[in-house]
Amino acid sequence: MKYIALLRGINVGGNHKVEMKKLKVLFELLSYTNIYTYINSGNIIFETTDKKNDVLEKIEKCLKKEFAFEIPIIIKTEKEIKKIAQTIPENWQNDTTQKTDVAYLFPEADNKKIIDELPIKKEFLDIRYVKGAIFWNVKRDDYNKSQLNKIINHKSYKLMTIRNVNTARYLAGISEK
Repeated sequence: MKYIALLRGINVGGNHKVEMKKLKVLFELLSYTNIYTYINSGNIIFETTDKKNDVLEKIEKCLKKEFAFEIPIIIKTEKEIKKIAQTIPENWQNDTTQKTDVAYLFPEADNKKIIDELPIKKEFLDIRYVKGAIFWNVKRDDYNKSQLNKIINHKSYKLMTIRNVNTARYLAGISEK
């Protein structure tokens, strides 16, 4: 089965540095195959016959042993990643006029109610839930008005890992290879 591991909080602001080459070697040591990493923010596509919960447990143990800090991880199947990406309207982009992001949710936050808990101004953005994620689109001119930047200080922020729409679509596409 093909999986995508999404590591949260690595290589941000010079903290919690994890080299993608080293990460790939660690996944090889776990006997995973067809391993791809994408950009430096902790996206790993791989295959294994292991069950999803076993995959998560093995990766968590391996990373905890290898690095001197905790790395929260979300494991998604190829099918889950594709469904999330396919739910995002095609005209939602990252360009000079708009910004679109996907927040993949840890299981304990995977509920539509999370949208109502966030300290955002929904009148300035379009935010939607799909099982496993929330995603939003905001006009660049309205970004500050939307207060999306306040999510960082909210308790739910630790229960998600955010990728831009281009990354979300890339991960869904590369999983087809």
